[in-house]
Amino acid sequence: MKSLLDVARSDVHVTPDVSRVIALLFVAGQEFGSGVESRASSVVGRIVALSESDVKRRLKDVIVRFGRRHRDIIKVFSQHADRVSARLDPSDDLSEERWLLLGASFTHEYSVESTSVCNPSMVLHPDQTGAPPGGVRFVMSFRAIGEGHRSSIGFRTGSIGAAGEVRLDPRGPFPMVGAVRDGVFHREVFHARLKAMGQDGESASYVLDHLPVNFSIDELESRLDVLTSEHDTRQDAFAIASHHRTIAACSYGVHFDTELDLSERVLWPVMGAESNGMEDARFVRFVDDDGHVTYFATYTAFDGKNISQQLLETDDFVDFVMSPVVGAASTNKGLAIFPRRVNGHFAALSRFDRETNAVCFSDTLGHWGRAAAFQRPVRDWEVLQLGNCGSPIETPAGWLVLTHGVGPMRTYSIGAVLLDLDDPTTMIAALEHPLVTASADEQDGYVPNVVYTCGALLHGDVLVIPYGVADMRINFATVSLHQLLGAMTAVTP
Repeated sequence: MKSLLDVARSDVHVTPDVSRVIALLFVAGQEFGSGVESRASSVVGRIVALSESDVKRRLKDVIVRFGRRHRDIIKVFSQHADRVSARLDPSDDLSEERWLLLGASFTHEYSVESTSVCNPSMVLHPDQTGAPPGGVRFVMSFRAIGEGHRSSIGFRTGSIGAAGEVRLDPRGPFPMVGAVRDGVFHREVFHARLKAMGQDGESASYVLDHLPVNFSIDELESRLDVLTSEHDTRQDAFAIASHHRTIAACSYGVHFDTELDLSERVLWPVMGAESNGMEDARFVRFVDDDGHVTYFATYTAFDGKNISQQLLETDDFVDFVMSPVVGAASTNKGLAIFPRRVNGHFAALSRFDRETNAVCFSDTLGHWGRAAAFQRPVRDWEVLQLGNCGSPIETPAGWLVLTHGVGPMRTYSIGAVLLDLDDPTTMIAALEHPLVTASADEQDGYVPNVVYTCGALLHGDVLVIPYGVADMRINFATVSLHQLLGAMTAVTP
């Protein structure tokens, strides 16, 4: 069924570009998964044995072929050579050319968008310099899917004009991953993760209760050393220490050079829990009670078998901090944070049971307990499941929540509901029919019959909805907020 609203489709689209490649470490023998013995030492030995003329010839060819595809391929080669240099014999004295060829032999290109781009999320740009008259600049995140269905998070920037017209900025030519840094850990998150594992006992408290609320990897390791030194009186000491280190691996930071255009910054899987992808980031511009602005996003970490929720935090889209999210409300995909505190607490949308929409509250962004359902699937276009399509948008009439419903033939549609401003567990109005469904030219793709967004942006009276089409490309739709609210049906308590 088509929407009864005047929803305008933009002629602006984002399609996958197979030429957008990043240079990653490649270790021969380990390309098919963990637990496999690498052939790195044999490769190193063969490179050392090459004649100097062969080294120079091959390196020149590699630089000519690949140098134009990367910002600084020489730097990448040198970094990767350093990663495997421990396999060199101490007596080996490599020329600069042989060192770089060594690095090139442990490098491969990965096309981050070779399969598709989808599931976008849009927020106001932290820098509004150059915004069109009466308009705003935005940052749009999206899920980029490449070889092996591995997902990363990419970005585009652009502007929304006074009348709601969408314009995209040109993309920078050289996508790159950021530099990984140690993360900051949260005591309550550790307790919650250990509790879920059935390991939050005396030994765990012995470690965590002597640490500050937020602590570093060095502080954690210092306490773990104390724990394991008492293994004769704490028989679970080594197991508990291992559990702590597993949780710690889920927290890390990423830094990008400021010279990189935002469209060139790629958030690439770092830790084991997200080794097969970082999926469906739901960004929100969060304004705290003191006026400080932080950009948060929740995303799904996927290791090829299991999913978990992660929290992303940034002030400037240059430095990012990732940390685990735990609790009953974060069990499944789809956690979406409200853009401000509600009654003094953080709030988030949840789909804890995989088919209903709910709200949860917390005093910390890392732990979300029980959620209260406010909407269950009842209409024909949502009989399979419901979920949210990103963080709520505050309006004078209430919290506007875009939803997704899944109906017959696994057809996805985008709907909308309105929640009470003071009590968002109460739904006060809803659309009876979908706001956006796949048009005839939007049905075909990697996953047919899917339209899906992870976050829209309201500018004046215009709601701009970026949405993935068949998990293949990204389109844009706009609708009047006034018209949208007027089309909703009040919900009887």
